[in-house]
Amino acid sequence: MSWSEIKATPMIELQGLLKAFGNYGVYHAFDGYSSKDIETMAKDKPEVRTNYAKSQRMKTKYNLILGKEKRMKSFRELL
Repeated sequence: MSWSEIKATPMIELQGLLKAFGNYGVYHAFDGYSSKDIETMAKDKPEVRTNYAKSQRMKTKYNLILGKEKRMKSFRELL
């Protein structure tokens, strides 16, 4: 976007773009890593495990919205 386009864009749209960019970073932060790689990295930096869990929750949320995954039914719902 050019500077003039940014200035002409409403603030709410700019905030939405920033939020989407942040979500994109969280969603794709661990692309290409296996859970074994995450375990290895978490030995040195424990916060990696927290960030990985956050990324996985977000992926699950959006996959449910898009219909790529189905929510697991609880035992009570099955009865």
